[in-house]
Amino acid sequence: LLNRFKDKRVNDIWLVDFYAPWCGYCKKLEPIWNEVGLELKISGSPVRVGKMDATAYSGMSSEFGVRGYPTIKLLKGDLAYNYKGPRTKDDIIEFANRVAGPAVRSLPSKEMFEHMLKRHNVLFVYVGGESPLKEKYNDVASELIVYTHFFSALEQVFPESLTLPELPAVVVFKDGGYFTYDEYEDASLSSWVNRERFQGYLQIDGFTLYELGETGKQMTFYLPYFLDYMSLRSLTRTSQKIDFQFGHMDGNDYINSLIMGEVAVPSVIILNTSNEQYFLPSEAVGTMEQLVHFIKSVLNGSAQAYGGDGFIQRIKRIAFDAKSTITSVFRSSPLLGCFLFGLPLGVISLMCYGICTAESDYGSDDTDALKRLTDEEDEDEEEEQEREQSAELEGPEEDELEGEEGAEKDPAEKKTD
Repeated sequence: LLNRFKDKRVNDIWLVDFYAPWCGYCKKLEPIWNEVGLELKISGSPVRVGKMDATAYSGMSSEFGVRGYPTIKLLKGDLAYNYKGPRTKDDIIEFANRVAGPAVRSLPSKEMFEHMLKRHNVLFVYVGGESPLKEKYNDVASELIVYTHFFSALEQVFPESLTLPELPAVVVFKDGGYFTYDEYEDASLSSWVNRERFQGYLQIDGFTLYELGETGKQMTFYLPYFLDYMSLRSLTRTSQKIDFQFGHMDGNDYINSLIMGEVAVPSVIILNTSNEQYFLPSEAVGTMEQLVHFIKSVLNGSAQAYGGDGFIQRIKRIAFDAKSTITSVFRSSPLLGCFLFGLPLGVISLMCYGICTAESDYGSDDTDALKRLTDEEDEDEEEEQEREQSAELEGPEEDELEGEEGAEKDPAEKKTD
């Protein structure tokens, strides 16, 4: 089966789920993945759907750069496109159909333009004939087709109310209006498309927040305010060089983990994705004027900045993540938490006890040896003293014997004399 996949992969378009048998997220994706395969097959899509055990075929997984599970990739010829959106059936199918087709699609009529405008929230269109700008546009479309739709059209397909300053041009349609790419003010076309591929006001979750972070925008979250963001967007686009992304997030759990603090609901927070700083208003924001004042205070630097990406903040992040992980494990499964953390602690405790006991025994042995050495020295001293005492006692006896021998000798000596 693997050899068959390798042979047909270049000629076919494959949507592959790289999974691990032990991965909980992979198991959660499995029923959705089955629905995706069935839907694409019924609709007659050229995309073939499959899945691969990345742990069993590690070589193939490494070839496609799989680093985590589950990883969804669309394989088209020699190219592999990563899917980074929500793991829902509709989002995955929309991604597959978008990437499987040409990077830039043609809009031949006004009816087709109107149809696509209603179908898609964000639409990029190249207007004009052959030009260096069109070559750049095609390259950007091949790179960013995983995120949004790219089209090309002639000026005649647009309504008469739409006027372009010059041709060729690249236009993005969204939020009920349109914006034109300016090569001199908007830097590279790729970075401009990457910033403009989002709607002006979003329902933000973990996936969209990750993608927004790659744009370097400052993001304003409402928890859970709904305000007229179009006037604010106009303010920030026309008078400032800093782009703002406005969005709404249900609840405060995710934002609390992001700032490692507690944010009241409802409230407003501005997050700078370039340096991980965030700003909180000094007073409650309830009107448009208060919100505009808060944004201006961030732009002119008068607002208090929190967080950041400094060394101390990174240490705090590590400690916060560790604490959050341990807390979540014990909340979800107390027995599993006791096993995961109790077993290592028990092993470490036994090791420490063994080390301390070994040191204690070693010290005890040294004490015993020293005591025995001292006892031996004491015994030697006692023996030496006994010998000296014995010598002292034996000395006078020898003198007396010599004196007696002398006394006995005197008469004989006298007789000899």
